[in-house]
Formats: sequence, C-alpha cells, structure tokens
Amino acid sequence: MTSQEPEPSAQSFQDKLSLAVLLALLRPLYFQYRYRLLLGFLALLTVDFLQLTIPLYLKQTVDILKNGTATSQELLRTGGFLLLTAAGILVLRFTWQVLIIGFSRRMEAHLRARLFAHILTMDRFFFDQHPPGDIMAHASNDLAAVQMAGGMGMVAAVDALVISGAALVLMIYISPFLTLMAVLPLPLLGLSAWFLSDRLHTRFDQVQHSFGLITEFARNSMVSIRLIKGYTRERQQVRAFGELGEKYVAANLKVAVVQGLLFPVAILVGNLGMLLILYYGGKLVIKEAITLGDFVAFVHYLYMLIWPMMAVGWVTNIAQRGFTSLARINRLLTARSRLENSLQVSEQEGVGDKEFAGRFCSDPVISLRELNFSYPNHHKAGVSALTGIELQLRPGILGIAGRTGSGKSTLCRLLTRQYPVSEGMLFFADQDVNSLAPALIREQISYVSQNPILFSSTVAENISLAVPDASQKEIEAVAGLAAIHTEILAMENGYQTRIGERGLRLSGGQKQRLAIARALLADRPVLIIDDALSALDVETEQQVFAGIRARAAGKIVLIVSHRLKLLSGTDQVLLLDQGKVVALEHHEHLLLHNDFYQVMAEKQQGRGR
Repeated sequence: MTSQEPEPSAQSFQDKLSLAVLLALLRPLYFQYRYRLLLGFLALLTVDFLQLTIPLYLKQTVDILKNGTATSQELLRTGGFLLLTAAGILVLRFTWQVLIIGFSRRMEAHLRARLFAHILTMDRFFFDQHPPGDIMAHASNDLAAVQMAGGMGMVAAVDALVISGAALVLMIYISPFLTLMAVLPLPLLGLSAWFLSDRLHTRFDQVQHSFGLITEFARNSMVSIRLIKGYTRERQQVRAFGELGEKYVAANLKVAVVQGLLFPVAILVGNLGMLLILYYGGKLVIKEAITLGDFVAFVHYLYMLIWPMMAVGWVTNIAQRGFTSLARINRLLTARSRLENSLQVSEQEGVGDKEFAGRFCSDPVISLRELNFSYPNHHKAGVSALTGIELQLRPGILGIAGRTGSGKSTLCRLLTRQYPVSEGMLFFADQDVNSLAPALIREQISYVSQNPILFSSTVAENISLAVPDASQKEIEAVAGLAAIHTEILAMENGYQTRIGERGLRLSGGQKQRLAIARALLADRPVLIIDDALSALDVETEQQVFAGIRARAAGKIVLIVSHRLKLLSGTDQVLLLDQGKVVALEHHEHLLLHNDFYQVMAEKQQGRGR
C-alpha cells in the first residue's frame, strides 16, 4: 500500500461519517418523499419476486415435457403466466425507476442548494483555499457521483441483495450440495472487492482533484481572455491546459485499472460457479437425484446469482465514487467561517440587531483599539499586516494613503469583516464586532474594491444590486453623481444594456463608476472606496468626488487613493507605513511636515498632476 492510500480503517470511518452526514442532510427530504420511496422499493421488490417465479414455470414445463404429460392447454397457460409476469415486470420496473431515480435527482438538487447556501456564508479564508474551479467541480462531478450512488447504486445494491438471498434459498431447496458448489468461488470475489475498493477510493479522489484544477484553469482563461490575447499567450495556455488534461487522463486510467479488475473478477467467479454446476448438476440429473426441470431452474437461479456477483464490482465502484465525492462535499459543508459568531452574546448584553442598526445609523462611530492583524496561511504568515492601529472614525471624509503594502486594503477588509480580528480591537458603536453577526456589520457598509465586481446583467440591475426595488429615477440620480449617466444613455439600450461577464463591454473607469453608483444607491452609514477611482482622469475623478461629498452628510467615508488632488478634498488624511499609523492630519499640514507626502506631491507635480 502506497503512502498516499488511506488505511482501510481510516477509510471505513470516513465512509461511515460521510454516510451519517448524508442521512442528516437528507432527513427532511426523506420525510417529505417517504411514501414515494416506499412505493418505489415495493415495486422493486415485486419485480424481484416476479423474476424468481420464472424459473419455477420453466421447471414445471420441462418436467411435464420430459414425462410426456404436457398438453397444449398447459403450455398455453404457462406461456400466458410468463407473458403476464413480463408485463408486470415492465410496468413495475418503470414505476421504481421514476420514483427512486426521481428521488435521487431531488437529492442531488437538495444537496446542491445546501452547498450553494453554505458557500455563501463562508469568509475570505475559505475562498483563498478553494478557488471557484474547485467549488464548481464539487457542485458538478461530485454531486453527480453522489446522485448515482444514491440512485442506481442503491437500487442495484438492494436488488442484488434480495435476488441473491432469495435465489440462494431456492437453490438450497432444490439441492444443498449444488448450492455449496455454486458458492465456493464467492470468497475470491469478497477478497478482491475489499482489496480493490480502498484503492478505488483514493484514486477517484485524485480524479476529482484533477477535474477541479482543469475547471479552475478553464474559468481563469475565459475570464482573462483579453489579457491572454493581448500578450499572445494562446499557445502557452493551450499547452498548460493539455498538461492538466494529461494528468486528468492519467488519474482516470488509474481508476480504470481498478475497475478493469473488479468486473472481470466478478465474471470469473460467476463462471467458475457455473462450471461446477454444469459438471456436478449434470451428474445428479443422470443419477436422477434431481429432475431435469430442477436442473434448468437451478441454472436459472445461478444466473440470477451471477448478476449480484457482477453487480458487486459495479456497486462497489459506484459506492466508492459516491463516498469519495460525499467526503469531499462534506469537507465543504463542515467548513466553518472564522467570522461565525453567536448572536446570543449580543442578546445577553441587551443589544438586538434592530437596536444596534438604529444606534449606529443615528451616530456612526467605529473604534480601532490597538488593532493588530496578520494573514494566516500566507507566504508571509506571522508578519503583521497591521500593528497597533489606534483610531476613531466619525462622520466625515477620511483619505487613506501610503506605500504599496502599507496595509490600506487590509484595513478596509477588516472593517468590512472579510477577516476575523481579536476581541477588544474593533468596535462599531462601542459594540465589539465579535459579538455581532458579520452580515449585520456589512449591512452598515457600502464597499467599492480596487477591482469592482460586476455581473453579466443590465446596467440598471448592477447599480440596484443592494436596492433591487429602486426606481429608475433613483438609479439615474446616483449614476449622475458617479458621472456616468450620460455615458449610459449613449449605450445601445441605455440602462437596459447588458454589460457582459464581469463588465466585459465596459472600460476600467466605467466599471469603477458603476460600482460607486451602486454604493451610493445603497446609502449606508459607512462608505469605503478602496482605490476605486484610479482608472479615472483628474476631471472625472473630481466630478465623482463631488457626487460622493453630496451624499456624505452624516456618514463615515473612507477613500484610499494615491492622488493628492483627491486627498486634498478630504477632511483628513491617514498615512500608513508598514502597517502602522504614521500621521493623521489635514492635507496642508502633511504637505508642510511629512517627507513621504512631500515626495508624493513632487512626483505627481512632475507628471503634470
């Protein structure tokens, strides 16, 4: 066993854990569709019962033919019974497929909805570790494997168990000795299935991981298609995609090796049993220990037993794929946001959601008290991104500046609760953020990041994201404040123009202004603009800034920027360096007394700003 393969006991525990998780997740669904499932399994069991009666008809027919007592009426009656049995099997098989396989599809949809809802609750750490392609692989390949295991896999397992058990009982009734001969090769099948299933579990996990890498690479390539073409990197991308494809094929071939052993072993075991029956059963017929009809019926029951033997390999394959995928999905579902906080804390202190929101809206105050922060799981893990930040934010416009990597964006991310902070360091309205739900904090903030995110929908829908019931007049008003109203009207369909994936049809400046219009329409107590005016010319920047100031009354407004023209219009400027506050003064004071600020001014004046 290689070092990459799990110990059987560890895998068995993981399988049981995954199954327990699945049952807990699907309990409401099972309860809702319990009668449909019950009817489906009754239909399945009835089909198995009808199939078991066919060899009895054949036994009776062969015996009366051999004895010379057969009549046309008896043969017609037997044929009629067989015809009715076949018709019943047809109807009932259709019934259980609709009911049971239909449930497995509902199960897949239920799990997908749970997975999607859970992912939306996760923090930035989670998405740093799970890129979109990996999540998409879980929501497609993994869920399909679980659906297959919960549908046809479960049906085949139940079918094989019932058929094999009943067939064995009837075979023992006909001849215990022949039954013993038939089951002699079975231990070989059990050992093979046990030995190979562990390896199938590990190798299929590698297949799913490779699929996630391919999906993420393809997604990145499509999103960055203009950049790839701009730098003529098409051949390199095709080569890299081909290499990932080769690894995916190699992983699938490893799975195929295991599958290629499971099925032939199952068939070999079944044929060995048949060989023994033909020899010993033939001798018993010659000695008249059993009738010819008994022998024919026994052979048919053995064929029914061979199907479960063959199904062992198939069911094992499906089950292992399902368990592997379920374990992968379980890892996502059991992941917990580091920002999760119990609202019981705030309730015990007598602070409810509405009370907090009302208090903060009427008097927005944010306090940072010796705030320290380091990025975990980072290439600079342990290095402080922010150190000893002591700051109180009140209504007004605060500019934030500093060298690259000084902590400007980190500060914005902490305020918007993208990462956790220690207790006693960050307060909203004198309430520790760790006693408030992250969503409650975010409801107080409009945030525009360095790279604004837009959706492949209309201009109006993108602006009204936070206020979906906003009127056209309100949307146009904030677009005017963001200095983009005229440009929107010039588009082919105005505010109903679809802007493409991630705003593909817009310029960088148009994307930023649409995002700012969206933030202004939200009209929340805090507005954070993280270097989201960088793609604008100075004149347009000043128009947008004037629109922001028109909506800034009674609000905390933070604007990260390197442009002194913009910073000069703020009430104060916060300078950061290496994660520390080095100055909090007016623009004019910094021009006279701060070396870094003076260097910024000289360089920008030299560029004609």
